[in-house]
This record gives sequence, C-alpha cells and structure tokens, in this order.
Amino acid sequence: MIKTELDIAASHIVWDWNGTLLNDNAAVLVAVNDVCAGFGRAALTLDEWRGAYTRPMLKAYERVLARTVSAEEWAEIDRLYHQRYDEQFSTCVLADGVPDLLKVWHASGRTQSLLSMWFHAQLVPAIADFGLSDLFQRIDGLRTEVGGDSKTEHLAHHVEAQGLDPATVVLVGDVVDDALAAAEVGTACILVTTGVMTRAALESTGAPVVDSIAAALDLIPTR
Repeated sequence: MIKTELDIAASHIVWDWNGTLLNDNAAVLVAVNDVCAGFGRAALTLDEWRGAYTRPMLKAYERVLARTVSAEEWAEIDRLYHQRYDEQFSTCVLADGVPDLLKVWHASGRTQSLLSMWFHAQLVPAIADFGLSDLFQRIDGLRTEVGGDSKTEHLAHHVEAQGLDPATVVLVGDVVDDALAAAEVGTACILVTTGVMTRAALESTGAPVVDSIAAALDLIPTR
C-alpha cells in the first residue's frame, strides 16, 4: 500500500538538491552521454539511464558499460561527468513550486536544511545564486574529490551536526539511496519522481512516492 501521509509530524525537512529541488535531468543526461562517448558506448535515453541508475554510482556505470570499471577508470568517469555537468548547469531550473513552497514551510516556524551529493564547493554558491541560502539552516555537499557513494553517513552527520532528533526529521529525495539512508539514520523519507529513477524503483522502498514538491509537503502532518 502506498502511504498517503507520514507517521510523524516532522518539524524539520532535509531536502535533496539534484533531481528534487533542482530540475537538472537534461544536464545529467548530457553529462552521462559524454561519459558514454568517452568509453565507446552509444548514447542513452533518460529512461535508459533511469533503468541503470543505482548507488554506488560505480555500479550504475558498470551496468551501462557492461563490464567491470577499475578505480582509475571510475576517477576518470567522475571527472568527465562533473566537467560536462558543470558546463550544462546554467540550463537547470528550480523544481515547480520552489522557492515559494519552501518559504511557506520556513514561515510556519519549522526548519529545513539541504544535503546534496554534489560537491560542496560548487553547491553553496549555486544555492546562493538561486536566492535560497537564507531558507536553510545548514547546507552540506560532498567534501571529497570523487563522488558517487551512499548518502547514509552524510545524512547521519548532517542530522547530528544540527542537533536534530531523527524521529522529527523527514528527508525528501529522488532516489532509492535517499530512502535507504533515511532508514539507516532513523528519519522519515518521501521520494519524488522528478529525478533519475523510475517510479517502480522508488516504490520498491516502501517510502511514499509523489510527483512534486507540493505533493511531498502535503504528506507531512501539521499536528
């Protein structure tokens, strides 16, 4: 059964960025296909990439390339992807309802933060450029040189650093890994279908799955 409301009245939302608050699917696909071209693989459609997507990201590319990827190759894939994605970033737009819906949540006296698996040094100025910085009490991105791992440890640190009780927190994201991370850390989770995974994959987690930020917020009780 698909949940129509969370079991908790969350007082804090941890937002994902790419594919959740940011509509960047077109940029992602351009970057993925740049990697494919560099490794002699035909270009993918968005649906094909959604079918292959998983975390750790290394596994997704092994599915796409149909072979094992070495550590050195993974570093090159990660470099190629982010270089092309960064070139495409100016084409990305905010998800429907953002920032207005986030401002409503903020005005209600509840809190929110942002946790992304995009690199921190690029994330923070991007959030500022979109005029969103003041809406979040904390913004965290990756502080490593190579990305693609699970969100679990990052979410645990993000919640702990803010002194939050995980039982009062809901993570809103767009991939299965968000739900897995939330389960490990003890937060609730809502998944949106606006990113790079199929609805069927998202629903397999048992988390509520919706089609928009507005619908995600509608699931959070106000009591």
